[in-house]
Amino acid sequence: MLPVQILKDNAQEERGATARLSSFVGAIAIGDLVKSTLGPKGMDKILISGNGEHQGIKVTNDGATILKSIGVDNPAAKVLVDMSMTQDNEVGDGTTSVTVLAAELLKEAEKLVNQRIHPQTIITGYRRALGIAQNALRSSCVVSGDNLKEDLLRIARTTLGSKILNQHKEHFAKLAVDAVLRLKGSGNLDAIQIIKKLGGSMNESYLDDGFLLEKLPGMYQPRRVEKAKILIANTPMDTDKVKVFGSRVRVDSVAKVAELEAAEKLKMKEKVDKILAHKANVFINRQLIYNYPEQLFADAGVMAIEHADFEGIERLALVLGGEIVSTFDTPENVKFGSCDLIEEVMIGEDRLLRFSGVPLGLFLLVFLFKIFYEFFCCCIFEEPERSAEIDDLCPVTNEL
Repeated sequence: MLPVQILKDNAQEERGATARLSSFVGAIAIGDLVKSTLGPKGMDKILISGNGEHQGIKVTNDGATILKSIGVDNPAAKVLVDMSMTQDNEVGDGTTSVTVLAAELLKEAEKLVNQRIHPQTIITGYRRALGIAQNALRSSCVVSGDNLKEDLLRIARTTLGSKILNQHKEHFAKLAVDAVLRLKGSGNLDAIQIIKKLGGSMNESYLDDGFLLEKLPGMYQPRRVEKAKILIANTPMDTDKVKVFGSRVRVDSVAKVAELEAAEKLKMKEKVDKILAHKANVFINRQLIYNYPEQLFADAGVMAIEHADFEGIERLALVLGGEIVSTFDTPENVKFGSCDLIEEVMIGEDRLLRFSGVPLGLFLLVFLFKIFYEFFCCCIFEEPERSAEIDDLCPVTNEL
């Protein structure tokens, strides 16, 4: 019987002490990579990806963000990266700390192995140390008293101590705690929307009720709607023109092309009439809305919003209490969204649509920036959101 080849031709096999040394080196290298970002005096790292026009630059000191961005082929290093990701998903903070701690434990384990101590003996000792550490932590626990909000503020300040928001940690700690307390114990962080806009200082960032959509209504349509009845859809509204370049229909005159276009317009008008039959005063579509249906909606006094991307339309359906529809033959089976007020607002330098009084009780955390250098606009713009959402909101929510 011929031998079966399991490994690839270019695979490398390591055994015994060599494999153990490789694991130690890989894991310790990961710890050394993020160690310099740890603590209040930790330094940021510049992460560069891609080349030329597609080059991306991030400035961050978040351990999970750094480890997500690097390629790792060492098995032990991958374990540390996965551990950091798990910490990020479960707790939202401490991603750098767990990585550095694990790397230091492996560094000490390497010294013990070099002293001819069996790895299983080292593991047994570490497990005993884990139990002792857990008991020490339990004995140090303090039960939150009557002043829960002050305790949560201390947690929020601590988590922001090493982040880019450190200079404004008092302000953002209060925003984070207020936002989490408004959730009334649900712990649903999806109910907190974070928006970043240029045009102000970070201290002007604020918490508000409602939902913001970075889209605007069509021309000549209402800019403000009270007691909105909202039809949320994912349907093509761009078939009112004959697409010559994609067409397969053969005609023998320009008049026939005009007849085809008129037929397409009639078909679109019938579709808009079906939508209007639902008696909704706001229509939100994931796809484009061409000029002709936009005009028909304007004539009917309906606010029509186009091109709300997939994530946006899903979130809208959630917060407005409606369902996404694709056909309009059964109005009685449609679940409409609703809110008290939809209005156009100016935040920073941009105009957006604000949904107030939504059924989900969504809260809006608006970051305002006053940054004049293009480098900082490109590189640091995402970091405050990571700091607030992951490193501040998550630990405060877990405490509740």
